[in-house]
Amino acid sequence: MPAVLPLHRSASVAALLAVVGCGSATIAGGGSPAHAKWVSPIFTTPDGGQMRTTIYYGPWQCSAAFLSRCESKCSAQGLPLMGCMWLADIKGDWQGRFLLMPAEAGGRLAITHCCCDYPKVADPESLRKVWSRSRIRFREEWAKELGTWPNTAGRAWPGHHLRDFLHGGDPTAPGNVLPVPDDVHTTINTEYPACYAPGGKWLTPGPERPYAD
Repeated sequence: MPAVLPLHRSASVAALLAVVGCGSATIAGGGSPAHAKWVSPIFTTPDGGQMRTTIYYGPWQCSAAFLSRCESKCSAQGLPLMGCMWLADIKGDWQGRFLLMPAEAGGRLAITHCCCDYPKVADPESLRKVWSRSRIRFREEWAKELGTWPNTAGRAWPGHHLRDFLHGGDPTAPGNVLPVPDDVHTTINTEYPACYAPGGKWLTPGPERPYAD
């Protein structure tokens, strides 16, 4: 029987979690199906194993634990927390060899955005232009660790910036960009202003397990 190991965190995923302030594994549970789901082809990892990436998309209201972590993150920057959005879960399933024996690993990582009361930047379009020049190379680097950048009928999905350009988000930081389907991207962008507004639903705790596989 193969050994079962914890999921190895790729550099991109680890960076994502460092930026959004949330590194907890999540367990699929109750609730409706995710708003969207992407499953990568099986690909070879740098260690010679094989991996498949699945992304489940919200957005959902953050659990009480995620809200608490966001509050600590914002407080450390001297900023109040306005809201928290649970954007997606990344699930990885790996098979390979460890100590010359067959092994398996897997887990889920929650991708959240803490809507700290960041000041708005004067020229967000300049950041958008940086992303436009860099996105093809960014997708290629992302694919090395998590599988081919998602697309629909050959059209690449948008890269959503967790910390948006209006609030000073880094255009090319691996931890600040997540591929999302067009309709989900529209939904997230529509909800972001409410996340930064006082007293909205994104400051209200949601369930610990908001979706079912």
